Amino acid sequence: MHLESIIEQLFQHLVSGDRRRTRAFVGTLKGLGIPAERLANDVYWPVHEMLVKLNKHGQLSRLSYNYATRALRQVADQGAADYVRVERTQGRVLLFCGPTEGEELGAQLAVDLLEAAGYEVFFGGAGVANDEVLAELNETRPATLVMWASAATDAPAIRQLIDQVREIGGHPNMRIVCGGGVFNRASGLAEEIGAHGSATTPAELVTAVATAAPATAAPAATKRRTRAVA
Repeated sequence: MHLESIIEQLFQHLVSGDRRRTRAFVGTLKGLGIPAERLANDVYWPVHEMLVKLNKHGQLSRLSYNYATRALRQVADQGAADYVRVERTQGRVLLFCGPTEGEELGAQLAVDLLEAAGYEVFFGGAGVANDEVLAELNETRPATLVMWASAATDAPAIRQLIDQVREIGGHPNMRIVCGGGVFNRASGLAEEIGAHGSATTPAELVTAVATAAPATAAPAATKRRTRAVA
């Protein structure tokens, strides 16, 4: 079964609202020996991006979007129980995401893979003010701050947050990684606003968290400019 066909069939089951057929189809994929981690990154993540894009452009009814995001969250949560897990701690991650149900689902896919890879993840979700994020950085002292599956409207606040972290200077070894959401739609945005690394998929995020340069090797400040993001 080709990957494109798998994605299309799962998408159709999801938007129909038929949770039973969705679970049965995922069960068939597992029976074919597809690892749970690959399903999450190569199937659930592309479906998530399709849902977000179609919803954003008004090409999917609200009901179908609601059906799909909630059913996809269910099979993703169930699949995470089958991940192969690294027992030793790789480091602490503090992660925030965009404000919609779909963006939080995309972040959950990333969080589950990071935890399976051995990271201790604090998942703060959306709508957290920068001053509260800064306070939490001081409290949890993460090795990496991740802004994942963010909306276009989040970009100015994320840029400001990164600037504040640098100005305060209390986290010289902390890495900042951005990806998914608006960062996938605007190539180079993560680096432009001062992140140390970026990723386009949850699996890439696991690699980026492991390899992003520390803040002591932070990229030089860039000239501020306004850019339109779809």
